[in-house]
Amino acid sequence: MRYDQDISTDRKTDRKIDLTDRKIDLTDRKIDLKDNLRVVLVETRNPLNIGASARAMANFGFSRLRVVNPYDVAFREARSAVGAAPLLKAAEEFASVADAVADCGLVVGTTSVGHRELLHPLRRLEFGARLIGRALARGPVALLFGSEKFGLNNDDLSHCLWLMRIPTEPVDLSMNLGQAVALCLYELARDPKAATAKPPKRTARASAGETEQLTLMLFDILRKSGYTNPVTEGSTEEKVRRLVRRLDIAGRDAPVLLGMLRQILWKIG
Repeated sequence: MRYDQDISTDRKTDRKIDLTDRKIDLTDRKIDLKDNLRVVLVETRNPLNIGASARAMANFGFSRLRVVNPYDVAFREARSAVGAAPLLKAAEEFASVADAVADCGLVVGTTSVGHRELLHPLRRLEFGARLIGRALARGPVALLFGSEKFGLNNDDLSHCLWLMRIPTEPVDLSMNLGQAVALCLYELARDPKAATAKPPKRTARASAGETEQLTLMLFDILRKSGYTNPVTEGSTEEKVRRLVRRLDIAGRDAPVLLGMLRQILWKIG
């Protein structure tokens, strides 16, 4: 915002050049934003969960994985996770949470809450992800996930500025670690404008004439096959006509369906 104010007093030609430079700069920063996120797994024990977390990171374009006191056997086994082996090989190991988040300007912990009494501000995933997204533009951010069995303990939480939760059902608050990481990273990676983007061009539908031709041919098949009752033919034809129109047949499919029905008619004589 300050940059806009600084250039607003410049000459028109100079401002155009400055705005071009600013656009390039923002593009470069956008590319670096995901690199500013540190996904920190604290005392994980299951290689499948470690592998799934790394795979989720790879899926959504995040690459900075940090592990704190992982169960050594599990971590060694997880390094062979399909699609995430390079990311796991580059993972950084730390002896404490303090060391793992030392370079981060914001540290956020994840929790299912449960029965524990929290001393931190708590935000839902969709709102917390927006705050993290803004913070990533300023520098490194750590997102902490606790062990599968106990989550983050009080000492781990003491390093966090605030906490984030996924709104699960009260009867089953806790989520699988890999799933929790995937959900959080999806929320961080998704483009909020994508849902409001212009939908693709709708495929042309069959014309009223084609739809009626299909209706009459289908009814002829039903009559010749003995499906219809001569007494109720009128109402049956109406029902068939309404049914065919509810199918909302695409224009490109109408000739194919007509060909099928002609073949059936020919077969039944």
